[in-house]
Amino acid sequence: MCAEDHLYGSAVCHQELNHQYDTEAHQHEHSVQRPYVCDVCKKTFRRKFHLKTHQISHSGQRPYACDVCNKTFNYKSSLKTHQLIHSGLRPYACNVCNKTFSHKGNLKTHQLIHSGQRPYACNVCNKTFNYKISLKTHQLIHTGQCPYACDVCNKTFNYKGSLKTHQLIHSGLRPYVCDVCNKTFSHKFNLKTHRLIHTGQRPCACDVCNKTFSHKSNLKAHRLIHSGQRPYACDVCNKTFSQKCHLKRHQLTHTRQRPYACNVCNKTFSRKMTLKNHQLLHSGLLPYACDVCNKRFSQKSNLKTHLLIHSGQRPFACHVCNKTFSRKGNLKTHQLIHSSQR
Repeated sequence: MCAEDHLYGSAVCHQELNHQYDTEAHQHEHSVQRPYVCDVCKKTFRRKFHLKTHQISHSGQRPYACDVCNKTFNYKSSLKTHQLIHSGLRPYACNVCNKTFSHKGNLKTHQLIHSGQRPYACNVCNKTFNYKISLKTHQLIHTGQCPYACDVCNKTFNYKGSLKTHQLIHSGLRPYVCDVCNKTFSHKFNLKTHRLIHTGQRPCACDVCNKTFSHKSNLKAHRLIHSGQRPYACDVCNKTFSQKCHLKRHQLTHTRQRPYACNVCNKTFSRKMTLKNHQLLHSGLLPYACDVCNKRFSQKSNLKTHLLIHSGQRPFACHVCNKTFSRKGNLKTHQLIHSSQR
């Protein structure tokens, strides 16, 4: 055997390698030693090559540029992965749901969803995650850090992706279009949620009252009703709310702001939804129909109140005389009798 043909073997896994240097580097894979230390952030590596690659992130150098969109990258491998976006190639397919990916790493990460594995655990609250990046993002909740700030309104975020999504609000871009009604959205997530309106799907069900929701976040907010938790408190009057959006809406009563104006009669409203409901009066549209008597209404809330007539339900009871009412407003009017306020 020639000297050049001499093979070196790993003492652990017996893998054959061509050079002694390769053998020494390979042995580090089996050991827990990480002898190469970054002098900037103290992160350690098993191989010198990995340390050199990492140090580029501190240098600020991004020597690899995409010839399509000119986006630059620290690493050549990152550029290659990015270029798959322009090519449209998604060569890696999930063998469970057939979803395709442009990068093998993304496929592996995705497959954790099907396996049920959540190998990353928070050392503060023990919550577990499929992905390491999800754990890192979650841990910022405990530290309170929000290192990413919007350069327009100074709002801060604990994740860079959240900042990028937020900045679309200021740009006015709404690149995501519903293929049914052409409504546009600034965030892909909002488009996905919106599409459930057209499909009628409400896959998230409350395990207490069986009420269904189109999105998981709405279900979580709803569950607070059953728990009795009202974690959001007004800093003016200390009134508490189960949902943050309800607190924000309430706070407008203290500021007396009514930023939403009708373009027909100039009447102003504190809530955008209230304005939309009001505008139906001018349009003459009555989109909500009673399935018992076919009476039509401009607002869904008015239909719900009307349906109580047919059901005979009177869910609002006076705590003084126990008289019941089908509408909350009628109960409030009645209670003035007992308080002698007229």
